Amino acid sequence: MEELYNWPWVEAQVSQTIEVWNRCASPPMQPGPLYSHREQRKREKAYDEGLRTVEREVKRAPRSKAERLETQRRMVAAFSRFAAIALGLQGEAVNLLTHNFLPAGTQLARWARRFDASLGVADTIQACRNAWTVCGLQPLLGELMEMTPSIIGYSLLYPYSDNYLDHERASSADKLDFSRRFRARLCGDSLLPRNQREAAVWALVHLIEEQYSRRDYPQVFDSLLAIHQAQEESIAQLKSGACDDAEVLRISCAKGGASVLADACLCRGWLREDESRLAFEWGVLLQLGDDLQDVREDLRRGSKTLFTHAAAERVPLDGLVTQLLNFSDQVAERMDRLPNGTPALKHLLRMSWRSLIVMAVANAQEFFSSTFLAELERSSPFRFNFQRARNERLMGRKGLNTVIFDAFVEAGDEDHDALPSPVGRMESCLVLSAY
Repeated sequence: MEELYNWPWVEAQVSQTIEVWNRCASPPMQPGPLYSHREQRKREKAYDEGLRTVEREVKRAPRSKAERLETQRRMVAAFSRFAAIALGLQGEAVNLLTHNFLPAGTQLARWARRFDASLGVADTIQACRNAWTVCGLQPLLGELMEMTPSIIGYSLLYPYSDNYLDHERASSADKLDFSRRFRARLCGDSLLPRNQREAAVWALVHLIEEQYSRRDYPQVFDSLLAIHQAQEESIAQLKSGACDDAEVLRISCAKGGASVLADACLCRGWLREDESRLAFEWGVLLQLGDDLQDVREDLRRGSKTLFTHAAAERVPLDGLVTQLLNFSDQVAERMDRLPNGTPALKHLLRMSWRSLIVMAVANAQEFFSSTFLAELERSSPFRFNFQRARNERLMGRKGLNTVIFDAFVEAGDEDHDALPSPVGRMESCLVLSAY
């Protein structure tokens, strides 16, 4: 009998995950590979060579489709060299990045641009990050790594819904009303959209319904309702201002865990217990990693996380990050016990989780002790100041990240046969609402 992913199930998973998290507080940080200053400089040189190659390519402004495809090919080749030298990846891992993860993100981005031309680059990249998580899950669950209608639908849902629910200018009453209607739509109710945002959300839910029927795949829609309730509770509790660390952790676990649980369900429509457990812990890891990345911005906005609470009390974040790194190792050990997925994929995922944390520390050094920074920097392929400077160079409204993103989206084919057409989906919802 399939597990029901209702709210009591989520609460039980939260309790189990918190037990794992608490056990990760005691051990000292387990170092990753250690890099000498000479080795770091070698990798930094490869990083800069790759960066200069990409900058030269994007300045050429290719006009024809053939020229754009050739530019993309040269950029991928430059990235392959960078990944091999700077990141120390072997051939299979580089191939996974360049021939699986990158094309999947490009495919989603092109679909999104045709679905809604007003969707910003940051929102589309947010959707791509979720899609890449699903792509990492698919082989672990014995499935092919590919973009599907439901993955696109779910990945694009939350740039519309989450960002609106987190928007500082939207009134609480409007947020509650939208959240109530969104829940009804996830339950299968036929609601006419009131505006363009609802039309987009309704159309994206329909993409999931087209791939998975509610009768045959109840876990899919249970998981979607679980992440929705976790988001609602997060807004209600954190805005109340009365949360202690234990409550903040509970909320973070529910929201992060339920999010990747839904990702995993969309891989094939159902999960075994060991698979759902991995997905839930993976989601908690990513949520806490994102909270660490956003500590400076969350402090400015007054958002409560484990990291902002400690930073506001002027407590160095050394202990929390050590705990997070240890938790990452625990999640990786659970992943290793799954029978599917190649060693190269599992190594790549383990490395990506650790890199997320280490890069977040490099970009927020003011929140850590000098002793901790010196210790952690030895396990980074790049010196922290180098990493922070290059990150600032890549980011920004007109930063290189945006230019690279546009180059890949504009270069590729439209994949008309692989996925349902995005054209007119949102507009058809709005037309119906007019009658």
